[in-house]
Amino acid sequence: MFSKNKIDTDPKKINDILERSVSKIYPSKEELRKKLLSGERLVIYSGADATGGELHLGHSTNFILLEKLRKLGHQIIVLFGDFTAQIGDPTDKGGSTRKMLTKKDVNKNLKTWEKQISNILKIKDSKNPVKIVRNSKWLSKLSFEDVINLSSNFTVQQMIERDMFQERLKNKKPIYMHEFFYPLMQGYDSVVLNCDLEIGGNDQTFNMLAGRTLLRKIKNKEKFVLTTTLLENPNTKEKLMSKSKGDYISMEDNPEEMFGKVMALPDEVIIPMFIDTTLFSLNETDKIKINLLSGELNPRDAKVKLAKEIIKIYHSEKAAEMAAENFEKTFKEGGVPDNVIEISKKEGDRLDEILLDEKIISSKNEWRRLIDQNGLTIVGSGEKISDLNYLITETNTYRVGKKRFIKVVV
Repeated sequence: MFSKNKIDTDPKKINDILERSVSKIYPSKEELRKKLLSGERLVIYSGADATGGELHLGHSTNFILLEKLRKLGHQIIVLFGDFTAQIGDPTDKGGSTRKMLTKKDVNKNLKTWEKQISNILKIKDSKNPVKIVRNSKWLSKLSFEDVINLSSNFTVQQMIERDMFQERLKNKKPIYMHEFFYPLMQGYDSVVLNCDLEIGGNDQTFNMLAGRTLLRKIKNKEKFVLTTTLLENPNTKEKLMSKSKGDYISMEDNPEEMFGKVMALPDEVIIPMFIDTTLFSLNETDKIKINLLSGELNPRDAKVKLAKEIIKIYHSEKAAEMAAENFEKTFKEGGVPDNVIEISKKEGDRLDEILLDEKIISSKNEWRRLIDQNGLTIVGSGEKISDLNYLITETNTYRVGKKRFIKVVV
């Protein structure tokens, strides 16, 4: 256990935590600052529902913040929402009900999560390890009486006021009863963990405040809530990392994929990406912003720097340099990466199934989008593939989108 004198209360480090990627703090930033300066060891947690097997850079904002707090000496808990993932958080700008998952789906999704986040969070640090929990351990054991008692702390009016529910009412879309229970479940997580601070994206504000209410009523304890900014385009306000659109940078992407995806980002998201997904200091980021505005720094060069910083976190500095070299060769000189995936297949095999098996694409929907948008090219001839049922007839290297390649040997 950490004693009081082992908690780092460096005001500069605390200020960085409170000023970077923060949307809002409850009850206030100054109250949390006092708490962090007090030297008390806090129990701090952040959770994510296992709705997919890949975590993306949108998730990294919270994990980077948790690692900074872990380094100060606080107890960090990462919650894998295996039970809540089966229900589905109704938070959705599209105003639709989320698909309910099975236990098998969730366990499959969680297979590599610990490995993915370990690139950011030092989970097995000998002095201050991170605790990983799954909320099925307690939520699956709640009786119907327990659920009734929990729900008595909230009104229907409170639930119905949520933006996504208002959107559905406006569009005459259904709201299912089980969706009202999601904030109760996430709120109960706070009670079980007896946490002092919860961190999550600002789209989770309602759920995190529900936990604040329950913790106060059940244990007479105050909980801080820190909401982080969501990665979005400052001009269009669209989310940058969208799994539903297949438009995201995964923590599991290889260096070349990461580099190519960063280079394909619009110029206006360079600074938000530096702030929310890298370890660059705010001073360094401000310099990049000033140089971009003055024209001294080209957006392309800024993206190269950004891509390298991201790849360093999930791979290595050497991998970042190699990815940059490959990118130059592939896109500036019109070549093919040196380490392009190469597989052997039979004549007559379907290309879509090959790409799915090799995880070059994530779904048949992505395949259809690529075909519709002329995103599949045979390298060398430049032929665009337009047949959804395209069959392999000879050895070729295929360019998938702007940044993925695969060589199929027949």
